[in-house]
Amino acid sequence: MIDHQVRVHPSAARLPREEQLAWKLAAVATGTAEAPDAEAAEMAGNRVVDNAAVAVAALRRRPVAVARAQSLPHTATPGASVFGAPPGTRVSPEWAAWANGTAVRELDFHDTFLAADYSHPGDNIPPLLAVAQHTGRDGADLLRGIVAAYEVHVALVKGICLHEHRVDHVAHLGAATACGLGALLRLPTATVYQAVQQAVHTTTATRQSRKGEISSWKAFAPAFAGKAAVEAVDRAMRGEGSPSPVYEGEDGFLAWMLDGPDASYTVTLPEPGEPRRAILDTYTKEHSAEYQAQAVIDLARRLRERTGPPDRVRSVVLHTSHHTHHVIGSGADDPQKYDPTASRETLDHSVPYILAVALEDGGWHHERSYAPERARAAGTTGLWQRISTVEDPEWTRRYHDPDPARRAFGGRAVVTLEDGTVIEDELAVADAHPAGARPFDRDGYARKFRTLADGVVTRRAQDDFLAAAGRLAGLDTAGLDALFPAVDTGALADSDATLPKGLF
Repeated sequence: MIDHQVRVHPSAARLPREEQLAWKLAAVATGTAEAPDAEAAEMAGNRVVDNAAVAVAALRRRPVAVARAQSLPHTATPGASVFGAPPGTRVSPEWAAWANGTAVRELDFHDTFLAADYSHPGDNIPPLLAVAQHTGRDGADLLRGIVAAYEVHVALVKGICLHEHRVDHVAHLGAATACGLGALLRLPTATVYQAVQQAVHTTTATRQSRKGEISSWKAFAPAFAGKAAVEAVDRAMRGEGSPSPVYEGEDGFLAWMLDGPDASYTVTLPEPGEPRRAILDTYTKEHSAEYQAQAVIDLARRLRERTGPPDRVRSVVLHTSHHTHHVIGSGADDPQKYDPTASRETLDHSVPYILAVALEDGGWHHERSYAPERARAAGTTGLWQRISTVEDPEWTRRYHDPDPARRAFGGRAVVTLEDGTVIEDELAVADAHPAGARPFDRDGYARKFRTLADGVVTRRAQDDFLAAAGRLAGLDTAGLDALFPAVDTGALADSDATLPKGLF
């Protein structure tokens, strides 16, 4: 691996493009091997399964139905498939990326990578799959693009923190998707370089989408970045340039969005010819909630056996990392995180709510745990108000440990019962994490898909999809269609019919 120092340069310095971060990212993409590392390739197939699982489970949810309705008028040939659309429907790839990206993200239930910043690298897959279908590429091309996108995404998330400047994490996603598309299409490095800069420039937004009263835009935001990356690649392929250098320029990303004129970051990228294995550093979710809450849910299931009925609990204090405390904990200072009428998007970013429900129910469900009547239950609201978080420097240090095997995203819960008894327990990582008690393997991804697809996708269609995903590298162009499991579109028609009409 090579450490690249990235800092602000004045325009008069005329920083050569080969020394710019955007070029180095593009070179990683275009240098991705035709046949990726075997373990990385297998994990890419797992993430295709994971994305489809959470997408089909979300098809009847309003934001997903809206995105699908927006996409369907934009028919195209060859075009790309849309989750939940009638068989044979094809739309233009950027609109397929929009609809499918929203479906994948809506339940906050797919993969994650946490380091200096946050990310959901699986958000790269919908635009890559859409462009692969539209341009007649095969499974091997798609696989190469996925591995390249993950490599770039993980490197940026490790090296450049966005959230401390209240910049939304999709800014890294846009760059990664542009790189993945470059690898998929075998574009010249110079073309990918321009596309990366356009994508970064157009997808930089504030974190207000994940603050206070969180709306459905949280699901739309990565889909927007994917759509913007597809459009950026299209323009770059036509010879159009971009704001350069987008990262290092004196009026650029680092100087004005991040640490300022004296900004300096280290981004570590693979050497030429080095296998792209960053996807193996990422992990998926067993529970439909913010990743820092995964271990908390598993911890609550364990604590429940010792605390007894929740009405015996006087208080719960979760000692955890800076990120967890300030983003989804009481340190966020968002009253909405304790509001029984809050949106689902807000509740899945409220660890006090999640911990309360998990303590009461002994588990978590992607629909029932967020139902309005569940959030407003008297017992839940009372327990919820008695739960708080505090930052513990040791948990913050473990959150940022450079060794993935020692990195921790959980916390230590101190439960005080009404009789004064104190019960303590801690959990470093979720059970499904690679270092957890029950790491997800290929069978785990398949079980997750079957569970979420039940009642939406027939058993035969489930089998067909899993078989196709299992031979991703060997799929021909037509075979990519099989990565969209057949669903009962009639069951979606009623919900789609109630949507207000927009422009399209």
